[in-house]
Amino acid sequence: MSKLTDVPKRILIGRALRSDKLGETLLPKRIALPVFASDPLSSVAYAPGEVLIVLSVAGASAYHFSVWITLAVAVLMFTVVASYRQNVHAYPSGGGDYEVATTNLGPKAGLTVASALLVDYVMTVAVSISSGVENLGSAIPFVVQHKAICAVAVIVILTLMNLRGVRESGKLFAIPTYVFVGGVFVMIAWGAFKGLALGDVMHAPTSHLHIKPEKSTLAGFAMLFLLLRAFSSGCAALTGVEAISNGVPAFRKPKSKNAASTLALMGGLAVVMFCGIMALAIGTRVRMADNPAVDLLRANGHAVGSSFVVDPVITQVAAAVFGRGTFFFVVLAAATALVLFLAANTAYNGFPLLGSILAQDRYLPRQLHTRGDRLAFSNGIVLLAGAAILLVVVYGADSTRLIQLYIVGVFVSFTLSQTGMVRHWNRHLRTERDRSKRRRMMRSRAINAFGAFLTGVVLVVVLATKFSHGAWVAVLGMVIFYGTMTAIRKHYDRIAEELAASDNPSEDTVKPSRVHSIVLVSKLHRPTLRALGYAKLMRTGTLEALSISVDPAETKALREEWERRNINVPLKILDSPYREITRPIIEYVKSLRTENPRDAISIFIPEYVVGHWYEHLLHNQSALRLKGRLLFMPGVMVTSVPYQLESSEVARKRARRRAEWTAPGSVRRGPVDVRRKDAGGKS
Repeated sequence: MSKLTDVPKRILIGRALRSDKLGETLLPKRIALPVFASDPLSSVAYAPGEVLIVLSVAGASAYHFSVWITLAVAVLMFTVVASYRQNVHAYPSGGGDYEVATTNLGPKAGLTVASALLVDYVMTVAVSISSGVENLGSAIPFVVQHKAICAVAVIVILTLMNLRGVRESGKLFAIPTYVFVGGVFVMIAWGAFKGLALGDVMHAPTSHLHIKPEKSTLAGFAMLFLLLRAFSSGCAALTGVEAISNGVPAFRKPKSKNAASTLALMGGLAVVMFCGIMALAIGTRVRMADNPAVDLLRANGHAVGSSFVVDPVITQVAAAVFGRGTFFFVVLAAATALVLFLAANTAYNGFPLLGSILAQDRYLPRQLHTRGDRLAFSNGIVLLAGAAILLVVVYGADSTRLIQLYIVGVFVSFTLSQTGMVRHWNRHLRTERDRSKRRRMMRSRAINAFGAFLTGVVLVVVLATKFSHGAWVAVLGMVIFYGTMTAIRKHYDRIAEELAASDNPSEDTVKPSRVHSIVLVSKLHRPTLRALGYAKLMRTGTLEALSISVDPAETKALREEWERRNINVPLKILDSPYREITRPIIEYVKSLRTENPRDAISIFIPEYVVGHWYEHLLHNQSALRLKGRLLFMPGVMVTSVPYQLESSEVARKRARRRAEWTAPGSVRRGPVDVRRKDAGGKS
């Protein structure tokens, strides 16, 4: 059966890779850029439109404020990029915002950042895919008619591509991303040349239209609020900037240097593209509105109506610069639609890495820390895809509704991360005496403080303007993630304390006796010691402990602890280059059976006994799979050595109450004869 399921798995995601091949999957800078920066680079396709739509509330006369808003977004982008360059050097482990906040602001702040980032990564996939489907639907009507189904299909395809490994997916995504970036730069350069050198007057398809303002006059606080809202909408161009700091472990050595260089390149490209598109949009008189059918007016004063199609800003600018239908126009339009799909890949690399770190810190199930066959964090990838598919189905792949949920999470992480970096520099300035280093630290602190202030303002504005329009869903998602991770951490901490082996061997072991057996060992804790004591009590020949080496560091720690405790049972360690647990044990048992076919082999498996259904998801999964395979091997006996955790007492009491409780009529009915029940469960 395993071979039947293994064949399609290999076809879809490729052959399994050994653990020692991990270095071959690390990314050079040319591949890391499209892998981690496709989200912020693609954001320039819709961020200018968001600015103009908000300003249209006050009419076309307010468009002149877009220059200052563009400069403010550019300053914020450079500030955030400069801050994250400090992050990747100071915290290169890949924890990014989560590690910065945890180290400098405390575990609660770190968990808040992690919750915000997890929500933002899910939103990135849902928004990017939905936006790409809508762009594609303008050319293919079938896609528009079945948006949700098409979006789910794209998510499944991206998931399979990422399950094949980070480097392979990066190669597939590199070409469209570079075509998009190159196309935008050619458009900016050619537009500037035509306008400045040749003196040509370029007109966007909507340049002849007028905007009907929702508010005829805005002044004072109302105008300030509108400008802040437009600024926060333009800050959509910053989504995904943090992904590089979370993905430092995926870079080739020197990791921090390569990550910082990629971050600087990404920031420079994004700022130039955003500013260039905004400048051309103003120069070609692009007109946008939240409700274009009503708010865009023709020269005669009549609304354009619902039949009038308003293209995105980047498409209108391309039509003005290149001409609609030209080769460069078609290439840029196609690359824009495709790169919006690929923007989701930033989340596919950020979410699993962050999930792995959180799992290592015991905030998420340990399965998220395990690499799959292709050395990618497969469980995290599948979890992200499932959450994104749920959002897409619930919201019908409507990017207009989904984008209201966007940005909140990323600016929560921006603000707390940069506040944490300020604390970081303050802590180091207290002990640093070198004057040149102090000057560098003070400059870095000023950059981080300025970034924390700006991102904090954006966060407040986003919450104030978008909360009632759907941002509350993102906030609720953060609360749910926070509560769930807190509960998981409490569970793991409680179990670790309960299972900790005592330095007094007599406290945790049973007096040795006779037994021939193999005791499976993952860690040296109380369940393991109990299993060893029970195996000694049985004493039917030889006794050995068997462990599978998946992580060299953990294996080394196990061997040292084994020797320190002077356990008089030989410890055999089997190497597992593909990080499998079940197969090496099965093969080892088969070899023993082949050498001595008349011998019986008794395998003892330490297991936790828990009392709640949700705790079963966090424990004993490997044991269940192994026992399922061993049951079919002749001459092999499997014994589970239970270790009752405190929560099992709850289940025991619950079972006792059920046994003592007499249901109405149970005495009259008598005991149920289960042998009389047929296959359908009827007596």
